[in-house]
Parts: sequence; structure tokens; C-alpha cells
Amino acid sequence: VSPWDIALCATGTAVAGENALVLAVLFYTPSLRAPMFLLIGSLALADLLAGLGLVANFGVRYLLRPPSEAAELGAAGLLVAAFSASVCSLLAITVDRYLSLYNALTYHSERTLGFTCAMVLLMWALCLGVGLLPLLGWNCLRDQSACSVLRPVTKDNAAVLAVTFLLLFALMMQLYLQICKIAFRHAQQIAVQHQFIATAQATSTRKGLSTLSLILGTFALCWIPFAIYSLVADSSYPAVYTYSLALPATCNSLINPIIYAFRNPDIQKSLWLACCGCVPSTFSSRPRTSSDV
Repeated sequence: VSPWDIALCATGTAVAGENALVLAVLFYTPSLRAPMFLLIGSLALADLLAGLGLVANFGVRYLLRPPSEAAELGAAGLLVAAFSASVCSLLAITVDRYLSLYNALTYHSERTLGFTCAMVLLMWALCLGVGLLPLLGWNCLRDQSACSVLRPVTKDNAAVLAVTFLLLFALMMQLYLQICKIAFRHAQQIAVQHQFIATAQATSTRKGLSTLSLILGTFALCWIPFAIYSLVADSSYPAVYTYSLALPATCNSLINPIIYAFRNPDIQKSLWLACCGCVPSTFSSRPRTSSDV
């Protein structure tokens, strides 16, 4: 048994457990029903399925005897669908944050829960369709020379997925830059009204840049190397390269709950209530502002 596969299986187990906790908190807390929390739940569900896909892939490879092509393609399809939904959920959260600042006055009336549900269902239908592609012919089981580093996906199809991912990342980066510009402008306007220009502007700038760096930096460090490698490499490359780049990419699903769920004050409060039945006196209930991008 490859130690790399054991590491991926262990990571998948941790990812599934962590994101199951997020889903449980969202499900059992009636106050967490806003569109923002629905998008966080979509991200947690996608990462949960990604973790289960990693465990299933380990089981298909080492525990299933005799090997089954249908099971291998099914596990690969689950991973493709789950990670596609994870990236699309991240993009949806980015768009939601952008709209909440750009259309601050009409956001809550236009961004209804029903509309968000419809968009999330449409996104999941698209991602599940992408996940079916390995079963519908996007595989190299009949021609091993056509395999990519994402076996059993072919090299050409892996290149399509990698290019699509890089384009989505570029869109996310552009949206977050716009978010920072809007947040800084709001902070300046508030600062002028309260005659604390320098202090407020510096605080807003620091918070915006730190959050932006955390979100984009983590996402880029985890996924960009693997996406570029998938674009240029094929199955003839040493497997250790694939494993060493795939493991950080899967760890992104381990980090997502920390960035998008556990840092949220409302989810933090629900976790404290679920764990010990109380909220610490030091807990900050400060509402989110435009600087908290």
C-alpha cells in the first residue's frame, strides 16, 4: 500500500468529518438560513463528498477484489463532481460577497433564499453532469497511453478541466479585487463622516488585505500547482509528482471550513452553544462590516 494513498485517505477522512460538522451546525440551527449560509453549506457538502471520494478511491484501489472498472470510474466521477462543486461554491460565495457590497441597498430584497436555492441546484446539476463524464467516455481504461495524471481521465480532458479551473480562479481574483476597492471606498466614506480618516482607512485596508491574502493565497497555493501540472504532464511522469501536488489540493477542502465557516461569528456562537451550552463572555457579537471582505 502506497503511503501517499494512505495520506490521501486519512486527509479524506478528516475532510469528511470536519465538513460534516459544518453541515450539522447549519442544519440544526434555524437562525442560519440566510443565502450566505446556504452557500457555505453547499461548499461544505461539496468538500464532504470530496473527502468521501478520496476514501472510496482508496477502497476501490486496495480493498475491492477483483478490481471493477465501474467502481473505479464511479469513484473518479465522484471526485470530479465534488471538487468541481467545491470550486463553483467558492466562486458563488465570491459573487455573493461582491453583490452584497456593490448592491448594498437592494441586496437583501433581491438576493432571496429561493433564488439562491435555485442557483445552487443549477450549479450542482452542472457539476454532477461533469462528474458523469468519466462514465460516459472521458476515461483511458481502453488506451493507457492517453491517460493523464488524473487517471482514469484522459490527458485532453484533464487539460480542459485545468484550463476551466484557471479561468475560474482568474474570475475570483478579479471579483475580490473589486470587493476590496468597494470596501475601501465605504470605509473612507464612513471615516470622513466620523472624522477619523487615517485610523479607519488604515484599519479597513489592513482587514481587507489580510482577508484577501488569506482567501486567494490559500486557494492558489493549494490548487494552482496541481492545475498547471495536470495541464502539462501525462501518465508517464513519476507518480510521486502527482501525489505531492494532489495532497495540498485536497487539503484545501480541509482549510475551507476554517476560512468560510468557523471564522463566522454566527457559526462560532452555534458551535459554542452545541458544545457547552453557553457563549463565552469574551465572544464578540460585532456585526460584519464592509471591511470584513
